[in-house]
Amino acid sequence: HILSAVKGNDVDTVVPKRALVSVSDKTGVVELCTYLVSLGTELLSTGGTAKKLREAGLACKDVSEHTKSPECLDGRVKTLHPKIHGGLLAVRGNEQHEKDMVDNEIGVIDMTILNLYPFEATVAKGSPFEQCVENIDIGGPSMLRSTAKNHAFTTIVTSPDQYEELIETMKANGGGTTLAMRKRFAARAFATSAAYDSAIASYFAAQLETDAPVAARVYKPEMTLKYGCNPQQKPAGVSSILGHPLPFSVLNGKPGYINLLDAANAWQLVKELKDATGLTAATSFKHVSPAGAALSVPLNPTECKAFEITEEDAAKLTPSALAYIRARNADPMCSFGDFAAISDVVDEDTALYLKKEVSDGIIAAGFTPEALEILKQKKKGNFIILQATADFVPPSMEYREVFGMAMSQKRNDVVVSAEHLAKTVTKAPVTEDVKRDMILGCITLKYTQSNSVGFCKNGQMIGIGAGQQSRVDCVKLAGRKVATFSLRQHPAVLSLGFKAGVKRQDRVNARVRYIEGDFTPEERSRWEANFDDVPPPLTDEAKAAYMSSLEGVILSSDAFFPFRDGIDHASKVGVSYVVQPGGSVADQSIIDTCDEYGMGMCMTGVRLFHH
Repeated sequence: HILSAVKGNDVDTVVPKRALVSVSDKTGVVELCTYLVSLGTELLSTGGTAKKLREAGLACKDVSEHTKSPECLDGRVKTLHPKIHGGLLAVRGNEQHEKDMVDNEIGVIDMTILNLYPFEATVAKGSPFEQCVENIDIGGPSMLRSTAKNHAFTTIVTSPDQYEELIETMKANGGGTTLAMRKRFAARAFATSAAYDSAIASYFAAQLETDAPVAARVYKPEMTLKYGCNPQQKPAGVSSILGHPLPFSVLNGKPGYINLLDAANAWQLVKELKDATGLTAATSFKHVSPAGAALSVPLNPTECKAFEITEEDAAKLTPSALAYIRARNADPMCSFGDFAAISDVVDEDTALYLKKEVSDGIIAAGFTPEALEILKQKKKGNFIILQATADFVPPSMEYREVFGMAMSQKRNDVVVSAEHLAKTVTKAPVTEDVKRDMILGCITLKYTQSNSVGFCKNGQMIGIGAGQQSRVDCVKLAGRKVATFSLRQHPAVLSLGFKAGVKRQDRVNARVRYIEGDFTPEERSRWEANFDDVPPPLTDEAKAAYMSSLEGVILSSDAFFPFRDGIDHASKVGVSYVVQPGGSVADQSIIDTCDEYGMGMCMTGVRLFHH
């Protein structure tokens, strides 16, 4: 049976004659109630809240005095009374409701200010089941729902972060609340109630070792985005999970949808690298996969030349600057317009380097005042600067809505460490210094779109192959990047003489095309315009001879190798070590192949698919 709407007065502004106040979080409640009392509002309260208000010199009536019924059952019954819920639910201006209130001596209550018992906090502390149950609020959600349902006349306030808006709105409207605000506060209240009940249901289901009968995910909109992945995907926005902070704060700029996907993945990558290795870590992200990732390992002289840094300047680099320079130079063509992440505080050195690169934004643990001012000037003031939320703990379960269905999974919280590399399965050994870069490769692939493989050396990813349907194609793609990275250090490439005024990114692109060498006639003429003296071609023979000396490269894979072809191809780009999960029926064949090439291999037992 569907109930019909109950008719009453049409009102916009309501000045509260009586407010019920019962809060566990007492932040700002004295200031709010002081304002209400100044309007002549009578306060009803209970327990600790009443004590707090009286200590501040504010008069308030106990709920038990108002209802003429004492609290009982260890405080389980305080506000569950017709004089409370009748005062909240009565439709103002409805003849029958007005008569019922007179007959039952019920006075109106125009506002409820409350917090719910801290059930989730009690669970988080590891409290016993009985104590968790005792912290399930009954009266609070009941008053919340009654007030929110009757929002045409009553105002429900559920959080201290609403107090300022409430006071400002009332000041602007003769001491009254507006219907628009009451409706918004009611929506927030129902969302709070849904999240609270969902937490209780999920807790009970976990105690029973069964799936929750329903999962309620309640989101709090935090910011509107220009659009989603594409301009036609409007509206778009980002929300926090109600009751939890966002994992970052915006210090500058307006991040977009893909920017935030990059930032979320990039920050997790560098944080895990720092935790696993103890070294400052950085990454350069594009379209939700890393173009490069690195640790703060010093540059050798040849790398300095290839990265356009003098040896003198390189010796002065801070760990944050060093890590990002390596990450950016893993694949500087793909890093054009990247989103950067650095595990540590960004200093002035790092900011000055970022200033000259084409980049959309950065997320980091923090920023020195000097660095922040430098970065705020980038992109005409539009450079995106995000500061990661300190000690942020993500929920253990992840949810995703796709095509009208919701999927959930436990978050992949495995952080690959030296413990996972204890199993060397080949004849060739794997040394401890190699394991550092194996960790770099594994954690990088954990945040790379699958299928993926990566090559690394000297604390730096030097080739990442992401998002391919076959593993050998990942190896070939990443292997091509390894060749390009290595050949950027070829003497012929290092000695390219560019005309004065050729921009940094144009020099990067010109070097890559020189290495690749497959120009169209039209492209060649434009490429040659970068030089006063056009350099001779870098022949296939010269490239092969240079690449033949490459060794010590580490190959990492997000899943097992089903065939030996991936290892065969990796042998062409200097691979000496392999790290992969294992678990294939072909494992022994892969081990035998590594033995043929003299490669050392560890099997982690941890698959790292990422989608």
